[in-house]
Amino acid sequence: MTDFMIRFFLCNIWLCGIVGILLLARRLFQSCLSCRMQYHLWFLLLGLLAVPFLPLKPVLLNPSRFFFWSNGLKRSFRAAGKIRTSIGSGRSLASASHWLNDFTLSVSSKASPSIGWVLFGIWSLGMLVMILFLVKSAFRLHRIRQSSLPLQNQNVCKVYQLCLQEMGITGNLPVYTTAFLSSPVIVGLFRPCIYLPLPLLAGSDQSGLRYMLLHELQHYRHKDTLVNALMNLARILYWFHPLIWYALKEMRNDRELACDTSVLNMLDADAYIEYGSTLIRFAETLSRSPSPFTAGIGGSKKQIHRRILNIAAYQKPTLKKRLKGMAAFALTALLLSCLAPILSTYAAESDRYQWDISSRQTVFPDLSAYFGTYDGTFVLYDEKQDAWYIHNPEHALLRFSPDSTYKIYDALFALEEGIITPEHSRMAWDGERWPYEAWNADQTLQTAMSGSVTWYFQEIDQRLGMASADWYLHKIGYGNENTSGGSSYWLESSLKISAVEQTELLSKLYHNRFGFAPENIRSVKDSLFLSSSECGSFYGKTGTGRVDGQNVNGWFVGYVETSDNLYFFATNITGGQDTAGSQAAEITMSILDTMNLR
Repeated sequence: MTDFMIRFFLCNIWLCGIVGILLLARRLFQSCLSCRMQYHLWFLLLGLLAVPFLPLKPVLLNPSRFFFWSNGLKRSFRAAGKIRTSIGSGRSLASASHWLNDFTLSVSSKASPSIGWVLFGIWSLGMLVMILFLVKSAFRLHRIRQSSLPLQNQNVCKVYQLCLQEMGITGNLPVYTTAFLSSPVIVGLFRPCIYLPLPLLAGSDQSGLRYMLLHELQHYRHKDTLVNALMNLARILYWFHPLIWYALKEMRNDRELACDTSVLNMLDADAYIEYGSTLIRFAETLSRSPSPFTAGIGGSKKQIHRRILNIAAYQKPTLKKRLKGMAAFALTALLLSCLAPILSTYAAESDRYQWDISSRQTVFPDLSAYFGTYDGTFVLYDEKQDAWYIHNPEHALLRFSPDSTYKIYDALFALEEGIITPEHSRMAWDGERWPYEAWNADQTLQTAMSGSVTWYFQEIDQRLGMASADWYLHKIGYGNENTSGGSSYWLESSLKISAVEQTELLSKLYHNRFGFAPENIRSVKDSLFLSSSECGSFYGKTGTGRVDGQNVNGWFVGYVETSDNLYFFATNITGGQDTAGSQAAEITMSILDTMNLR
């Protein structure tokens, strides 16, 4: 929840700029945009307001996903050259890798109260207040509807029927009269009705009534009652955002201008003055603000003054102006659509690695037979061929908690800070009993890495300090670089990384592209050494995520060093029974055996 609220807060900062862009576009293109197009600009905002809540990752928000799909059709596993496609039995983890320990600690899913939950509580309370306000308005409107009567005035009925014919509307749109409204309105999301105030029917101005009815029918034609519902939803979700409220107010004003011009388009030029005169004549009675559930001709005196000025200056748009308006609208829509990804707390969130695949040589083998019931990915980088092999590319870009694989870099940071040294890395056991006997003893970097001794690396974190950890994570670009989860930030908490990033970082670590002390890099490499054979030397580290006693996440990352090449790999599994690093390691070894890399 903390992550979502932080991202939602950042989205709202961006929304300030987007509202500013819309207001600027409205001003710049005012001469070529019709009133209806100016009103439709606000629909772009309504769409963008929904983006932070959409649990979707559209292709347009992540172009690399299209490359995964298209390149996967063009390439096959046989393009891997020396890497064979047949599935061999391989050597099992149990028989060949007894030295690979996969110890971990369980964390609780019951997080303690945090600033994220506090913000969520405030946000929810505000939404509740807004809902209560709307319920009160709906109840007041319901009482008005209950007290209304079907239209009985025959003269007005005739005018209304003529208006329906003039608009080409054949549906059933009833009209009611009421003494509790001062302005005509249209109400109802699914069964809209027009309500006319009785005082307006007492006069004999039939032309004025005709214009008002035409205006309300324009609201009906353009589904403005549905737009009202969307605007009310936006007010609930963004009750705290003054610029959104201002934008929605401007949207309502532009809607009335759009309906005015739609009516004027139906009239002859000599009737424009008469339509404006109708607003002037009824300005006193139309001055009250409508209910948030209604769309109507009324508004404040300031709004009506603006509308009268618009009517006075109105000219039917030429074809050239319409084309210019469409181009300006399309340009604004394109600009805002490009900004959409920064608003998404899902598609643009830090839980997905934004990787440009277009400039890489990549093949996508189908290795699902190795994974069985697990949802997982295998990523391998062939340095000599500069080629990537990725099974399940969607999963390969998703970020998961690194769990014990993070210890590779935690050790490197400790070495850089002098907390430990290559020659003196021993830490004394404090006597606390742990569930694994290997943990209940003094540890060196070698034993702590091979035994995956969590307390050793938590002691490193404590001595390192979160400020230094943040600095180092940013320096090497480790995943989402998020340490907000506290002392266990790398154990199914805030810090997350993808399989592709794991592979890239291992390559950078091997070649010391971080600019760290060479002896520290060498010490970390030595701690990852697992075995050697005629195929080459094998290095790796497992990681298991355990929540509430259940294994939920399994990692195995490392590299193979041959006489003439380097292969960096990362495997991640989720979703199956006993989803552990040991299972990820067994899957990896089977694949590497098939490739003749181990």
